[in-house]
Amino acid sequence: MAATLALFDLDGTLTRHDTLLAYLAGFLRRHPGRTVRLLWTAAVLASFVVGRADRGALKSAAIRAVMGGCMRSAIDAWTGEFVALLLERGMHADAVAAVAAHRRAGDHLVLLSASPDLYVPEIGHALGFAHTVCTGVEWHGDRLDGHLTTPNRRGAEKVRCVAQLRREHPGLKMIAYGNAASDVDHLALADHAILVNGSAAARRAAAGLNIDCVTWR
Repeated sequence: MAATLALFDLDGTLTRHDTLLAYLAGFLRRHPGRTVRLLWTAAVLASFVVGRADRGALKSAAIRAVMGGCMRSAIDAWTGEFVALLLERGMHADAVAAVAAHRRAGDHLVLLSASPDLYVPEIGHALGFAHTVCTGVEWHGDRLDGHLTTPNRRGAEKVRCVAQLRREHPGLKMIAYGNAASDVDHLALADHAILVNGSAAARRAAAGLNIDCVTWR
């Protein structure tokens, strides 16, 4: 049995930057004719700014504008290229080393991310994660729809996912890594929590919760 349940956030924890923005921007560079479709997101963006739409709605709108209607073959081709580039250039070396150390120890590795299942499972597979929990995106057959099939895996939804993982792995101690203030609530549920490269706001939120703060390069 695995010694520890090791949970890693993706964006900003394992990676140096937000992955979804880079993923969509890279797809647009390869399909520039779809750039005009970004105008479709204007109404949702305006609603988000005034608090009438959440991050999940904005995420779905961006995915549908950039990639909606595309065939799985085209998306899979870009995903493979994107993941290879990300693993080569976009990861914190200390993060990769931490994942490898947990893997060598026989720990059960879980990648927990708000980013979509268009590419997160492939990142998890490449890094040796046993399980990936991320935001689901809808397909119609082999054509991408882009609406979300799960809640956006952020904030309170990450807390729910961590509680579910606890139930699925009773008896295992949990170590969790995250980077954002929105991660603090789920980090606080772990037996050992580590805030990676946290902003001042994230460090303030973590204060008094027995969450270690580290800098990864």
